This record gives sequence, C-alpha cells and structure tokens, in this order.
Amino acid sequence: MRDWLRKFALELPRSQKRLVFLCFDFFALISIVWLSYTLRFGVMFTPSSKQFMLMLAAPIVAIPIFIRLGIYRAVIRYLPERAIWTILFAVGLATIAWVFIAFATEMTGGQGVPRSIPLLYFAFAVLVIGGSRFFAKSIIVGPKGSAIAGNAVLIYGAGNAGSQLCSAIAAQGHNYVAGFVDDDPTIWGTEVVGVRVHNPERIDSLISDYGVKEIIISIPSISASKRRDIVDALSQYNVKIRTLPLLSDLVEGKYLINQIRVIDIDELLGRSSVPAQADLLETALQNKSILITGAGGSIGAELCKLAIKWNPEKIVLYEANEFALYTIQQTLLDRGFKNVVSVLSSIENRSALKSAIMDNDVDVIFHAAAHKHVPLLEENVIEGVRNNILGTKCVAEVAAETSVERVVLISSDKAVRPTNVMGATKRWAEEIMRNHANLADERKTGQVFACVRFGNVLGSNGSVVPKFRAQIERGGPITLTDSAMTRYFMSIHEAAELIVQASALASGGDIFVLEMGKSVPIIELARNMIQLAGLTVRDASNPNGDIEIIETGIRPGEKLYEELFYDEATVTRTTHTKIMRAKTQSTNSSNNVPVALEQLERALDRKDETEVRNVLFDFVRRK
Repeated sequence: MRDWLRKFALELPRSQKRLVFLCFDFFALISIVWLSYTLRFGVMFTPSSKQFMLMLAAPIVAIPIFIRLGIYRAVIRYLPERAIWTILFAVGLATIAWVFIAFATEMTGGQGVPRSIPLLYFAFAVLVIGGSRFFAKSIIVGPKGSAIAGNAVLIYGAGNAGSQLCSAIAAQGHNYVAGFVDDDPTIWGTEVVGVRVHNPERIDSLISDYGVKEIIISIPSISASKRRDIVDALSQYNVKIRTLPLLSDLVEGKYLINQIRVIDIDELLGRSSVPAQADLLETALQNKSILITGAGGSIGAELCKLAIKWNPEKIVLYEANEFALYTIQQTLLDRGFKNVVSVLSSIENRSALKSAIMDNDVDVIFHAAAHKHVPLLEENVIEGVRNNILGTKCVAEVAAETSVERVVLISSDKAVRPTNVMGATKRWAEEIMRNHANLADERKTGQVFACVRFGNVLGSNGSVVPKFRAQIERGGPITLTDSAMTRYFMSIHEAAELIVQASALASGGDIFVLEMGKSVPIIELARNMIQLAGLTVRDASNPNGDIEIIETGIRPGEKLYEELFYDEATVTRTTHTKIMRAKTQSTNSSNNVPVALEQLERALDRKDETEVRNVLFDFVRRK
C-alpha cells in the first residue's frame, strides 16, 4: 500500500499535488473548528446556520494566508524541518484573522466564541496542517530517502532557455528544479513555469534547504566574460556547475540538444573520498572555542563551514582581508551560526592575536593564513618570509603563552625539499611548530602543536581548474607551463574534513600527510576538461579541434613534480585510511629554530633580499 501511494504521489503533477493539499486543508480546518466546539462543550456539536458560517470562514480566511506565506509552494520531498516555524506562523495569523472576523460579525451564533475555542483550533490546525506535510514527505521519501529520484538542481537564468530547460528536466523526471536564480531584481519572487525565481545572494541557503547538488547556468546568449564571472562566483559552493551550451555550438553540432556538460572534480581526479569519522570531528570541534587564521581564504572558509556543523562553542574568524572576512562572517550567520567573532588583523599583530585568543578563551587554532602563490612569492621574498614564517612564529608563541590546547598548521607538499620561497617558508613553519611541540613537552604543558601537509586543492583561490575552465569558455587556448608537470589534487571539502580529523589524532609534534592518491599530469587534466566540455583538443593529429593547449615554460621556483614525504619508507599509518604520519626528524634540528629565526629577522630588518633568501634556503637544506 505504501509503495502504491509513493508511486502515485511521485507521478502526480505538481499543480495537482497543490490542489490536493488545498482541498485537504479546506475540509480539515472546517472539521477542526467542529472538533474544537465538541471538545469544549463535551457533547456532539450541532452548529446553527450562523455557527456553520463561522466554521466555513476558517478555511476561507486561512487558505489565502497559507498561499501568501508559501505553504503550497513547498516541495514535500525536500521539505526542511524548519518549515514547521512557517506553518506555526501561518496558522497563528489565520487563527487571529478568524477570531477577528467572528467577533466583528454575527457569525458567533449569539452565544459568542468561548476563549478556549481559538486555542484548541490553533493547536489542532498546527498538528494537522504540519503533520500532513511531514507525513506525506515520509510516504514519498520512504524510510531511507529511496524515493527521491535524482538531485535537486538550481537553474541560473530564468529566461526562455532556462524555462525550457526546467520543463525538460521535469519531463525527464530524474532531477528536481529547486528554483531559478537570476540577476534581474524585477523578477525576484515571481514564478517561471511554476518555479520560484530567487536573488543570487540566496544560493547558499537554497543549497542548504533543498540539498542542491548542482547549478546549471542557462544563459546561452551572455558574453564569455560574463559567463566566466558567474562561474567564478559559483565555484565557492560545493556543487557541480553545469553550463547550457551556446546556441551557436548547438547549431554547429558540437553538442546534442539534450546534453549539458559539467566539469566534475571527482571525474577529473579519479579518486573516491572516505566517509569522515564522526568521533574524530566531534572530538576536535564540539563545544570548542575555535580560532581560524586566514578564515576568509579557501581552506580557512571551508574549515569554518565544517566546524559549525559540530556545535562549537564559538568561532573566531581571524583575517587580514576585509572583504574576505565579511564574506565568511555573513556565510556563517546565514547558515544560522550566531556565535561568531570577527577579527580584522594580520597574524603578525601580536597584541591583536593575543586579545582575540584570551577574550574568547580559544581552545583550538587552525593556522591557515599564508601567502601561497609560488611565482608571486619569488618576486616578493621579504613579504612572503615575513608573513609565512614570522606570522607562524607569532601564532605559535602567543598560543603557547595563552595556553591554547591545540594548534594545527596547514602546510603544503611544497615544504618537502623546497625549491621555491613558498615551499621553504612552509618548511620553516613546520619546524617552528615542532620546536613549540618540543618546548610544550619539556614544560609539561599538555599543549599540542601539529602540522597537516597536503597537495593542491581544486576550486581554491588560484587553483588550476577555474583557470582552465575560464580559458575553455573563452574558446582557448589552455596555457600550462610544462607538459611533463604533475601535481597532487583533492577537493576543498575533503581536505577540510581530513585536516580536522588529523588534528584530533595529534599528540604533539606530528606532521600528518593526507593521502592524495596518484599524482595527476596537468596536461591530462587539461585534456579531460576539454573533453568534459564536449569539445576536442586541437593539436598536430587534430588540426580542426576546438581548444589548443600551449606550453609557456616553467616559472621561477616551480618544480615538475611535488613530493609528500622526505622518505616514504618511514611513513606510518594512523587509524584513518586517508591520514598518514610522517616520521619527524631529530629533536635537535627543531631546537636550532630560535637561532635560525634570529638570523632571518636580522636579514629582514636590513631588507636584504639576497641575505634573506640565503638564510631561508640554508636552513631548509640542513633539514
């Protein structure tokens, strides 16, 4: 019986489902008024003609309020639990309006309306109206959500192409359109082919409310630069981004009419993620006051989004970039986490950092703040060293002074046998953390200082995937530095989860290395992205292809390949299959850190770039 009801409900057109609920509410509210009178008087209630008119007024007043507040727009299979608050508000308004009409007219039947009747009416109406929705959801979804066919999607663009795409998706039946998103404010709040149009600023909440898995850009006529801007803006969300092809490409036969291509990170990497261990996340985050440096950056922001899911006591956002700080602050507030403290300052500002830690009783620090762009740091050695090394020194020292329980450095595979300034500064940062771990051990403070090392993160600021995607959308060419270059990659979300889980495994002085899978040839990544876009590579064997790949030459400081370990044979496994522990070197090496830091600071004070570079690399070559 349940399976039949589920099948029937899924096949019923959306407009008919709304009509079913509207009719149900109409008769249910009349029955609720009658039941309220019956319970109040303790006998089977027989209404007079005026009292019957009063009963009839209940749904007549309530249904327009329900329509206005969107009760009938909600899609039952994706109904969020917080919808009960909307139902409470709608029923409350309907009850007040009904009571007002009752006393403003002669429909009370001469005997008046007992004060308990509106209360009984409100209670039963909430129970029936709300309960009917969630009961219907349980029928459609089933015990394990098995009835939800496909994923919820958003369509960016509510024009002709978007409306046709929405109708096609509805006809196909494998996915559900949760809403349109459009830049035109004049159509916000309206409906196109029965689907609501939203402000792009609501994308984050729509993803959260409806479990959106992908966003389809359906504005075929826009310019390449505008399309690139939209794609870049959407890249911050953990969803697939699909693009409706240009109409000219459809005419030329580059795409099938029903084909929408997507650049899928999992397809590009060929890796599978491992479900997070809830106990590790809970240990690291629950009831903790957490400070995240570089909170507005790619990794920092993802750590913030992950942390709020595990009920931390407080999140302290520490960020030097004003706009990045504002953006992540608003993201957390929009997701319902209110205990957020925002600190606009550099990690080198000792007094600001100390105040942020002490004022908020910080338990855990995730140190993600760093300059990471390899070619830029080759040109700006002094600033890169000052921020990445002295900034880390400041974070570690202040954390030690203020008795922070746990400090976790976000490191990089470029710290292994570094050939560039960025990698060398990260290696120094790792040694600074190990030095403070040794000091904590000597002083028996119980504090934990640890590092988490991993490769490139797709979708992050400066990631190669958004760059290649933009070049493909412009019609090419794709530029890469060397066809022999390889890199390790993982998604931002997976990286953040593994960082936090590694922090829970740390005992002090650990250098954790995330399992990155196989190193990916960059040229293969470029070719795959071209193919996933429905295009072909233009080369000697295919001179009529769509996108050319051009080598520009290795930039200063770049390596053809990166390494995760100094000696893979010394790596040990942890209880997590994706987290490994690199064998730390001798304690004496990290004890040399204070002397090396003094030399480095003297060189920085003289602003002698050559000397800074010499001290920087002399130290890491001894490791």
